[in-house]
Amino acid sequence: MGRAGLTTERLVRAGAELADEVGFDQVTVSALARRFDVKVASLYSHLKSSRDLKTRIALLALEELADRAADALAGRAGKDALSAFANVYRDYAREHPGRYAAARHPLDPGMAAASAGGRHAQMTRAILRGYDLSEPDETHAVRLLGSVFHGYVSLETAGGFGHSAPDSQESWTRILDALDALLRNWPGP
Repeated sequence: MGRAGLTTERLVRAGAELADEVGFDQVTVSALARRFDVKVASLYSHLKSSRDLKTRIALLALEELADRAADALAGRAGKDALSAFANVYRDYAREHPGRYAAARHPLDPGMAAASAGGRHAQMTRAILRGYDLSEPDETHAVRLLGSVFHGYVSLETAGGFGHSAPDSQESWTRILDALDALLRNWPGP
Protein backbone atom coordinates (compact mmCIF):
# COMPACT_ATOMS: atom_id res chain seq x y z
CA MET A 1 0.00 0.00 0.00
CA GLY A 2 1.23 3.52 -0.84
CA ARG A 3 2.07 6.18 1.69
CA ALA A 4 -1.03 7.90 3.07
CA GLY A 5 -1.98 10.90 0.99
CA LEU A 6 -0.05 9.89 -2.11
CA THR A 7 -2.23 9.41 -5.14
CA THR A 8 -1.40 9.20 -8.80
CA GLU A 9 -3.03 12.59 -9.39
CA ARG A 10 -1.10 14.23 -6.56
CA LEU A 11 2.17 12.75 -7.84
CA VAL A 12 1.51 13.90 -11.41
CA ARG A 13 0.69 17.43 -10.26
CA ALA A 14 3.84 17.47 -8.12
CA GLY A 15 5.77 16.18 -11.12
CA ALA A 16 4.36 19.02 -13.22
CA GLU A 17 5.43 21.54 -10.58
CA LEU A 18 8.87 19.93 -10.51
CA ALA A 19 9.06 20.19 -14.31
CA ASP A 20 8.33 23.93 -14.08
CA GLU A 21 11.08 24.32 -11.47
CA VAL A 22 13.90 22.18 -12.89
CA GLY A 23 12.88 21.41 -16.46
CA PHE A 24 10.84 18.57 -17.92
CA ASP A 25 13.94 16.58 -18.88
CA GLN A 26 15.01 16.43 -15.22
CA VAL A 27 11.75 14.89 -13.96
CA THR A 28 12.15 11.32 -12.72
CA VAL A 29 10.43 9.08 -10.21
CA SER A 30 13.57 9.38 -8.06
CA ALA A 31 13.38 13.19 -8.07
CA LEU A 32 9.70 12.99 -7.18
CA ALA A 33 10.41 10.57 -4.33
CA ARG A 34 12.97 13.02 -2.94
CA ARG A 35 10.35 15.78 -3.11
CA PHE A 36 8.01 13.72 -0.92
CA ASP A 37 10.84 12.32 1.23
CA VAL A 38 9.81 8.75 0.46
CA LYS A 39 11.55 5.75 -1.02
CA VAL A 40 11.31 5.38 -4.80
CA ALA A 41 9.68 1.98 -4.40
CA SER A 42 6.72 3.56 -2.58
CA LEU A 43 5.80 5.48 -5.76
CA TYR A 44 5.66 2.42 -7.98
CA SER A 45 2.19 1.54 -6.72
CA HIS A 46 1.07 4.76 -8.46
CA LEU A 47 3.52 5.14 -11.35
CA LYS A 48 5.10 2.49 -13.59
CA SER A 49 8.26 4.41 -14.44
CA SER A 50 9.73 7.84 -15.13
CA ARG A 51 8.40 7.50 -18.67
CA ASP A 52 4.90 6.89 -17.29
CA LEU A 53 5.27 9.97 -15.06
CA LYS A 54 6.37 12.12 -18.01
CA THR A 55 3.52 10.84 -20.15
CA ARG A 56 1.01 11.69 -17.42
CA ILE A 57 2.51 15.18 -17.06
CA ALA A 58 2.22 15.60 -20.84
CA LEU A 59 -1.45 14.63 -20.73
CA LEU A 60 -2.05 17.06 -17.87
CA ALA A 61 -0.33 19.89 -19.76
CA LEU A 62 -2.32 19.21 -22.93
CA GLU A 63 -5.54 19.26 -20.90
CA GLU A 64 -4.65 22.49 -19.10
CA LEU A 65 -3.68 24.19 -22.37
CA ALA A 66 -6.86 23.02 -24.11
CA ASP A 67 -9.04 24.28 -21.24
CA ARG A 68 -7.33 27.68 -21.28
CA ALA A 69 -7.59 27.93 -25.06
CA ALA A 70 -11.29 27.01 -25.04
CA ASP A 71 -11.98 29.70 -22.42
CA ALA A 72 -9.98 32.28 -24.39
CA LEU A 73 -11.73 31.49 -27.67
CA ALA A 74 -15.29 31.65 -26.35
CA GLY A 75 -17.20 34.27 -28.36
CA ARG A 76 -14.23 35.28 -30.52
CA ALA A 77 -13.60 35.00 -34.25
CA GLY A 78 -11.07 36.12 -36.85
CA LYS A 79 -8.00 37.97 -35.69
CA ASP A 80 -9.38 38.30 -32.17
CA ALA A 81 -9.61 34.49 -31.91
CA LEU A 82 -6.20 34.02 -33.52
CA SER A 83 -4.56 36.42 -31.05
CA ALA A 84 -6.36 34.95 -28.03
CA PHE A 85 -5.32 31.42 -29.01
CA ALA A 86 -1.71 32.42 -29.63
CA ASN A 87 -1.52 34.29 -26.34
CA VAL A 88 -2.73 31.25 -24.42
CA TYR A 89 0.28 29.28 -25.67
CA ARG A 90 2.71 32.11 -25.01
CA ASP A 91 1.36 32.82 -21.52
CA TYR A 92 1.28 29.13 -20.58
CA ALA A 93 4.90 28.67 -21.69
CA ARG A 94 5.95 31.65 -19.59
CA GLU A 95 4.01 30.52 -16.51
CA HIS A 96 4.74 26.79 -16.83
CA PRO A 97 7.91 26.19 -18.85
CA GLY A 98 8.23 22.57 -17.81
CA ARG A 99 4.61 21.75 -18.53
CA TYR A 100 4.84 23.53 -21.86
CA ALA A 101 7.81 21.30 -22.73
CA ALA A 102 5.79 18.30 -21.55
CA ALA A 103 3.01 19.17 -24.00
CA ARG A 104 5.52 18.36 -26.77
CA HIS A 105 6.39 14.95 -25.29
CA PRO A 106 5.81 12.16 -27.82
CA LEU A 107 2.78 9.99 -27.08
CA ASP A 108 1.94 6.65 -28.62
CA PRO A 109 -0.79 6.94 -31.28
CA GLY A 110 -3.59 5.55 -29.13
CA MET A 111 -2.77 7.79 -26.19
CA ALA A 112 -2.37 10.81 -28.47
CA ALA A 113 -5.78 10.17 -30.00
CA ALA A 114 -7.38 9.98 -26.55
CA SER A 115 -5.56 13.07 -25.24
CA ALA A 116 -6.57 16.72 -25.33
CA GLY A 117 -4.22 17.15 -28.30
CA GLY A 118 -7.18 16.62 -30.61
CA ARG A 119 -8.98 19.53 -28.97
CA HIS A 120 -6.03 21.78 -29.86
CA ALA A 121 -6.32 20.83 -33.53
CA GLN A 122 -10.12 21.28 -33.47
CA MET A 123 -9.78 24.76 -31.97
CA THR A 124 -7.14 25.73 -34.52
CA ARG A 125 -9.43 24.56 -37.32
CA ALA A 126 -12.33 26.47 -35.76
CA ILE A 127 -10.25 29.66 -35.88
CA LEU A 128 -9.36 28.97 -39.50
CA ARG A 129 -13.04 28.62 -40.50
CA GLY A 130 -13.15 32.39 -40.10
CA TYR A 131 -10.58 32.63 -42.88
CA ASP A 132 -12.51 30.43 -45.32
CA LEU A 133 -9.70 28.00 -46.14
CA SER A 134 -10.42 24.63 -47.72
CA GLU A 135 -8.32 21.48 -47.64
CA PRO A 136 -5.43 20.96 -48.00
CA ASP A 137 -4.78 24.64 -47.28
CA GLU A 138 -6.47 24.41 -43.88
CA THR A 139 -4.03 21.67 -42.84
CA HIS A 140 -1.11 23.72 -44.13
CA ALA A 141 -2.37 26.68 -42.07
CA VAL A 142 -2.77 24.54 -38.93
CA ARG A 143 0.87 23.50 -39.30
CA LEU A 144 1.99 27.06 -39.97
CA LEU A 145 0.29 28.41 -36.86
CA GLY A 146 1.67 25.64 -34.67
CA SER A 147 5.16 26.22 -36.05
CA VAL A 148 5.06 29.97 -35.56
CA PHE A 149 3.55 29.85 -32.08
CA HIS A 150 5.87 27.13 -30.82
CA GLY A 151 8.93 28.52 -32.56
CA TYR A 152 8.47 32.03 -31.25
CA VAL A 153 7.64 30.91 -27.73
CA SER A 154 10.61 28.54 -27.64
CA LEU A 155 13.04 31.21 -28.81
CA GLU A 156 11.57 33.83 -26.50
CA THR A 157 11.61 31.65 -23.38
CA ALA A 158 15.21 30.68 -24.15
CA GLY A 159 16.12 34.40 -24.06
CA GLY A 160 16.56 34.73 -27.80
CA PHE A 161 14.88 38.12 -28.09
CA GLY A 162 16.02 39.77 -24.89
CA HIS A 163 19.13 41.45 -26.26
CA SER A 164 17.84 43.70 -29.00
CA ALA A 165 15.13 46.18 -29.89
CA PRO A 166 12.27 46.24 -30.61
CA ASP A 167 10.67 44.70 -27.57
CA SER A 168 9.55 41.08 -27.89
CA GLN A 169 5.91 42.04 -27.30
CA GLU A 170 6.02 44.43 -30.24
CA SER A 171 7.37 41.68 -32.49
CA TRP A 172 4.71 39.25 -31.23
CA THR A 173 1.93 41.73 -32.03
CA ARG A 174 3.35 42.35 -35.52
CA ILE A 175 3.67 38.61 -36.15
CA LEU A 176 0.03 38.07 -35.23
CA ASP A 177 -0.94 40.95 -37.56
CA ALA A 178 1.11 39.34 -40.34
CA LEU A 179 -0.46 35.91 -39.74
CA ASP A 180 -3.93 37.43 -39.88
CA ALA A 181 -3.08 39.18 -43.17
CA LEU A 182 -1.62 35.98 -44.60
CA LEU A 183 -4.64 33.91 -43.62
CA ARG A 184 -7.01 36.48 -45.15
CA ASN A 185 -4.98 36.43 -48.37
CA TRP A 186 -3.87 32.80 -48.51
CA PRO A 187 -1.97 32.12 -51.73
CA GLY A 188 -3.48 29.83 -54.31
CA PRO A 189 -1.78 26.60 -55.45
